[in-house]
Amino acid sequence: MKPAIEPIKITRGRGGEVEVAGVLDSFAAEILRRAGFLFEPTLRGHWIRLPFDLGPDWENEHATWAASMLTAARYPVRLDPDLRADAPEKVTPAGPARPPAMTAQAPPTRRASR
Repeated sequence: MKPAIEPIKITRGRGGEVEVAGVLDSFAAEILRRAGFLFEPTLRGHWIRLPFDLGPDWENEHATWAASMLTAARYPVRLDPDLRADAPEKVTPAGPARPPAMTAQAPPTRRASR
């Protein structure tokens, strides 16, 4: 039985940055570089992320592109649903509908005075 391969995870971090977690070989790393990801050295290895402040649409497009390329190369990938470029727009629900305004009318039992 083959051991399960951990998927490469593309997520949005706490600070809003798009980052990659998981075990990468050199080919997967090159795919991520071509998709626009940066490799920042840290004490524990590399922090793989997209550049900051380029907008959520740009980030979603590049994250989806990277996931597509990795999937085509047969890597298991887990992409956050919020990062999909084809995700539907988030719509803010409207408040409750108000009944139509009523005009002031005389009660039905009263007769108009002459």
